[in-house]
Amino acid sequence: MEVINDSYYMSLALDMAAKAAGQTGINPVVGCVVVKEGRIIGIGTHLKRGTGHAEVHALQMAGDEAEGSTVYVTLEPCSHFGKTPPCCERIIDAKAARVVVATTDPNPQVAGRGISRLREAGIEVEVGLLEERSRSMNERFNKYITTKLPFVTLKTASTLDGKIASKTGDSRWVTGAAAREQVHTLRHQHEAIMVGIGTVLADDPLLTTRAQVPAIDPVRIIVDSRLRLSLSARVVTDRSVRTIVLTTAAADSEKAAQLSAAGVEVLTCGEGNEVDLNKAIRKLGELEIGSILLEGGGKLNGAMLTAGLIDKIVLHMATKIIGGAEAPGTFTFEGFEKMSQAIELKQVTVETAGEDIVIAGYPAYRNE
Repeated sequence: MEVINDSYYMSLALDMAAKAAGQTGINPVVGCVVVKEGRIIGIGTHLKRGTGHAEVHALQMAGDEAEGSTVYVTLEPCSHFGKTPPCCERIIDAKAARVVVATTDPNPQVAGRGISRLREAGIEVEVGLLEERSRSMNERFNKYITTKLPFVTLKTASTLDGKIASKTGDSRWVTGAAAREQVHTLRHQHEAIMVGIGTVLADDPLLTTRAQVPAIDPVRIIVDSRLRLSLSARVVTDRSVRTIVLTTAAADSEKAAQLSAAGVEVLTCGEGNEVDLNKAIRKLGELEIGSILLEGGGKLNGAMLTAGLIDKIVLHMATKIIGGAEAPGTFTFEGFEKMSQAIELKQVTVETAGEDIVIAGYPAYRNE
């Protein structure tokens, strides 16, 4: 017989929060469960930035029964007025007896204040239940809210010998259907997708999310230092999704004006011949883009990696060997002189998607 305890209810709250990944913009995903006398009387999830938080939905469902209840919430209840009123006051007004919190909120506007306010009101508060799971779920939010820089996930697909295409440039398809479905889930879960101009010129992609169910399309970001993007490219003519082009002051100003007239946002990032990626990431953060899925070619991947701008790598590896000295690889950069200088992945996970292998981890840069 299953023993129902605090972990059971917190797991339920975390499961609900996870289902909303990609819907909340720069806000975190949060789940809440309200329990009284062994019964779940309210559940809620934060569904969209600017709308009611998880606690509000759950307490509305609980109604008057919330008095004397235990509230399980995956992230510290907010204590400030933002786009919505503070959740800690809503819990106090509901006269909950106990609150169990998975983790504190890294947002400097909250950062323990919500927990303190609940305790001041005489509510018992416990913190830290399933904390690592909650923090991992909100890794994109956690970075953005503390640095105002987007969390960058590199997604790439390669063969066993590290090639992302054949020597002729053919890349359809490196991996199988299951892995490609995972990629579209990642697009749904990130606010933006970034590619280099080479990808656009070669494939004329839409860069939208094509999942088995309706999903959210990310903002499209094109790194294009010389503004080679055609006005007839699908990322330009399709206006269903916002498109941003990152370029330099040296690019053709007339072409920049033409792209702007076509509805494309042109951001100047640097004075030289190459886009200043550090400056670009800062500007994208200022536009409140909190997460980016990088689907670049070897050159852009290498430049982002050597600049230390990739936070997480998700490699889909096909059990194929394609060969070819000229076949493009996952990363193209000058490289290190010694193996001891290589960038390692930490907290690595390995799973399968169909016949493909999925390796994920966090690059440990030498200056950290």
